[in-house]
Amino acid sequence: MIGQAIVKVLHQKGIPVNYLTTSKDKIESTEDFQGFYWDPTKGEIDLKCFENVQAIINLAGASIAKRWTPQHKKKVLNSRTNSLQTLRKGLEQSDNTVVECMVSASAIGIYPDSISDYFEESTSKVDDGFLGEVVSKWEAEAATFEEIGVDVAKIRIGLVLAKDGGALPKMAMPVKNFVGAPIGSGEQWQSWIHIEDLAQMFAFAVENNLRGIYNGVAPNPVTNNKLTKELANTLEKPLWLPNVPAFLLKAILGEMSTLLLASQRVSSKKIEEEGFSFQYVNVCQALQNIYGPGKESVPASVKA
Repeated sequence: MIGQAIVKVLHQKGIPVNYLTTSKDKIESTEDFQGFYWDPTKGEIDLKCFENVQAIINLAGASIAKRWTPQHKKKVLNSRTNSLQTLRKGLEQSDNTVVECMVSASAIGIYPDSISDYFEESTSKVDDGFLGEVVSKWEAEAATFEEIGVDVAKIRIGLVLAKDGGALPKMAMPVKNFVGAPIGSGEQWQSWIHIEDLAQMFAFAVENNLRGIYNGVAPNPVTNNKLTKELANTLEKPLWLPNVPAFLLKAILGEMSTLLLASQRVSSKKIEEEGFSFQYVNVCQALQNIYGPGKESVPASVKA
């Protein structure tokens, strides 16, 4: 989902894209969009993918939104580290000498669960659970590209708001069916970002050769209560059910329930100080663009 949005932004800027896929059936070849095969589980990559490439955007990794069995947790971690190791090895083996930067996806899940803290990139606090472990190792692997002379930026992505993927359609479905309700206490902070702003942020990082860690969140985080209320208002549906109890979510989802119950209030100041401007700064504005009257069919390139 994020990759498609980034490709759209890059193409609007006249930037051609090479992309990697683990499915040979998904390889396309056009003037500005060329696919190449890779298999990070085996360390395989088509070295032709690096031809004329000046920047790398890494989004690879298994979905975190599946039950956290020991097997899936291992897959989540290995998919992220193996992808970066395969990219670095391939880049070193290729004839490419012009790659200047890599922008790698990361996640705000590295920050601890806190109702009161306001997290900036410089914080030394790290979540002591599975997400903290994954993101720490993910970012450490990305940083190894600096050893071969490549500038590295890591974007810690928050809750991505998009119509056709991610968490929002799953959140909207019960609201549309009159059974929506806040989750747990509802007081947990959710640091969100509109998909268009996130895609523009990745392009901005490439164009400006950014280095270091940046939070991929909008300027105004909201509580789960606020997000659920604004979603219901946008969809013009009532909220009448009590909050979904945390113990019930834990019983159903196990350790993965932390994705819904954890609170992370995250700052966007650092990327703004670099000169990045958000189009969607308030959650009601973002939801209106996605679900508001007459908006669902508006092309993403049309600015509301």
